[in-house]
Amino acid sequence: MTYAPQLKIAATYMRGGTSKGVFFKRSELPAAAQQPGAARDRLMLRVIGSPDPYGKQTDGMGGATSSTSKVVILDKSTRANHDVDYLFGQVAIDQAFVDWSGNCGNLTAAVGAFAITQGLIAPERVPADGLCEVRIWQANIEKTIIAQVPMRNGQVQEAGDFELDGVTFPAAEVQVAFIDPAADDDGAGGAMFPTGNVVDEFDVPGFGKLQATFINAGIPTIFVNAKEIGYTGTELQGAINEDAQALARFETLRAHGALQMGLIQSLEEAAARQHTPKIAFVAPPADYTASSGKAIAASEIDLLVRALSMGKLHHAMMGTAAVAIAAAAAVPGTLVNLAAGGGEREQVTFGHPSGTLRVGAAAECQAGQWTVTKAIMSRSARILMDGWVYVPAEQV
Repeated sequence: MTYAPQLKIAATYMRGGTSKGVFFKRSELPAAAQQPGAARDRLMLRVIGSPDPYGKQTDGMGGATSSTSKVVILDKSTRANHDVDYLFGQVAIDQAFVDWSGNCGNLTAAVGAFAITQGLIAPERVPADGLCEVRIWQANIEKTIIAQVPMRNGQVQEAGDFELDGVTFPAAEVQVAFIDPAADDDGAGGAMFPTGNVVDEFDVPGFGKLQATFINAGIPTIFVNAKEIGYTGTELQGAINEDAQALARFETLRAHGALQMGLIQSLEEAAARQHTPKIAFVAPPADYTASSGKAIAASEIDLLVRALSMGKLHHAMMGTAAVAIAAAAAVPGTLVNLAAGGGEREQVTFGHPSGTLRVGAAAECQAGQWTVTKAIMSRSARILMDGWVYVPAEQV
């Protein structure tokens, strides 16, 4: 059999927040992969090294976790008042599947820097010093995001003293604003709370009747009380990810919640929608020790949140789930709001497995419907490697 040489494709490996991913300009992808479909999915799977029955992604760029098995495709935007179109793909590790159903809030922090360095932003919009406002169209969920990227001497500033729990080294701060983050095209009919309630009770096999807050903001998310499902909210990854029975129960909970939210029409569809919705459990503040060994005092936080991504407890917090936390915390009566002490609030600091994070949101109620006009958080980002990825031609 004759084998063709490997394809050489321009790419950049970047960290954004607590995630890493391979970034591409759409125009530099092979022609067949410039459009959505099987060819694009095959390429992304091969770049990342999936499906890998060993679960290691050794023969690709993936890091064998949900936080490091990601791809981003960027293009100049044709939309008015936007600079760049941002498409995110969550690549399954052990399955031949790329989920394009949601956003990655962490990698959003790297989108602006990539767009600037790759010449996707009009030069007149890029200051030599100060902040460059990058107006991003998030194509997965059709929402606007605005990133404030620091510039110095005409270059993106990546070094700095901003510390982000879950990231080892400090870097420059990138503020990210999610505009009108409630999903409007994901089976929810435009409602931030798809069931019409800030708290619902629903029956889940293996759990019984649970209270839940179903919210579409940042990413579709299901919040439940930690105590109701047998946890404290102080758990680290090992307590859940090493318990196969617990992971199976969470997947059952996620599938039934997706059905309740109208994201799927049958439970069987949940397997093909791994990236969304997310599952998170909340609890009032408590002392705990983060995964780094750092002591987190109850007095430092408003509540505890643990969240699962792609079937595993996340090592920190997904950026999009942080938007959901901010939005839910701002609405009186949600489980997130009640865990934080209730009442009206525009920001919360929550504890996650790697430490703490502060997020903010502005919520308002009109005609009985809650909306969030903006959710804001700070992240950091930097280029890890820039050059090319190589993919066997016959597999694309």
